[in-house]
Amino acid sequence: MVKLKNKGKRPQQGKDGHKNTQTMQFNHALGQHILKNPLIVQSLVEKSALRNTDTVLEIGPGTGNMTVKMLDKVKKVIACELDPRMVAELQKRVQGTHWQSKLTMMVGDVIKTELPFFDVCVANVPYQISSPLVFKLLLHRPFFRCAVLMFQREFAQRLVAQPGDKLYCRLSINTQLLARVDHLMKVGKNNFRPPPKVESSVVRIEPRNPPPPINFQEWDGLTRVCFVRKNKTLSAAFKSTGVLLMMEKNYKVQCSVANRPVPDGFNIKEEVDKVLTSIEFNEKRARIMDIDDFMKLLHAFNKAGIHFT
Repeated sequence: MVKLKNKGKRPQQGKDGHKNTQTMQFNHALGQHILKNPLIVQSLVEKSALRNTDTVLEIGPGTGNMTVKMLDKVKKVIACELDPRMVAELQKRVQGTHWQSKLTMMVGDVIKTELPFFDVCVANVPYQISSPLVFKLLLHRPFFRCAVLMFQREFAQRLVAQPGDKLYCRLSINTQLLARVDHLMKVGKNNFRPPPKVESSVVRIEPRNPPPPINFQEWDGLTRVCFVRKNKTLSAAFKSTGVLLMMEKNYKVQCSVANRPVPDGFNIKEEVDKVLTSIEFNEKRARIMDIDDFMKLLHAFNKAGIHFT
C-alpha cells in the first residue's frame, strides 16, 4: 500500500508527533512506497475539502503523515491498515497527543472488512485492490460525500475514459453509472521512495445520490457481455454460445419464478436478434456506447423477459 512520509528532520516530541521511519523495511508485496513530497500530501488533504464535522476513512495510513494533517481538520479519522508495524507506528505517533482521541484504527484487509459510516475516504491504493475497492466504496451505504484516491496512472485514466477513448472499458461505464469521476492531478513516480515502476494519478469520486434506478448486478452482467470484445458489433457479441446459454438459462428461471411456461418453440438467438433490431443496435459497438445507450439496451432486453442475473 502506498505510504505517506514527510521530508525533514525528526521534530520535537509533542510538536507534530513525527517518528523516524528511516530504518523500517517496506513491504513491496503490499505496494508500500513512501510519498516523500509533503506538498502532495498537503494537496491531497486540500482536495478532500474536509469539514470539521467529518468522519474520514483513510485506507493505508502508513506512518501517519497525512493522518495527522487530517486529524487537525476533522472530527474523527478511521484508519484502516493491513501491516501491524504501520499500525504500531501510527498509534505511537499520536499517543499522548490531542489527536489520540480522534483516531480509530482498523487492522486488516479493507476488501474483507465491513466499512463503518464515513463522510470522506482518502486512500493510496495498491494496484491489486484498485477495482474491488472502487466498487466496494460505491456500493457502500449510507452514502459518503466523496473519495480522493491515488491509483496507478492507467487505472485512473480508465476510470475517467469516455466513449471512443482507447482506454474506455467496462470499468469506465460501471464507475460512471454510479459516480461522478474527476481526474485531479498527476503524481510522478519520483515523488516516492523507492519509486514505483509506473506513474500515479489522483481522482475524486462522488457517488450519485440518489443512485440510478437500476439493478447494478444486472447492469454489470450486460456490460460484461458487451465489453468482452468491445470493438465487435453487439450482434456478434450476443451470438457467442456461452452468452446465449446464459441468457436462455436466465429466461427459463424468470419463467419459473413467475410461474409461467416457456413459450413453445422458444429460441433465445431469435429473441436476442429481435431485441437488437427493435432498437437498431445490431451494428452498435460497446467502445462508443454511453450510459444512455446501455440503459436503453438493458431496458429492451428486460422488456422481452431477458435478464443478466
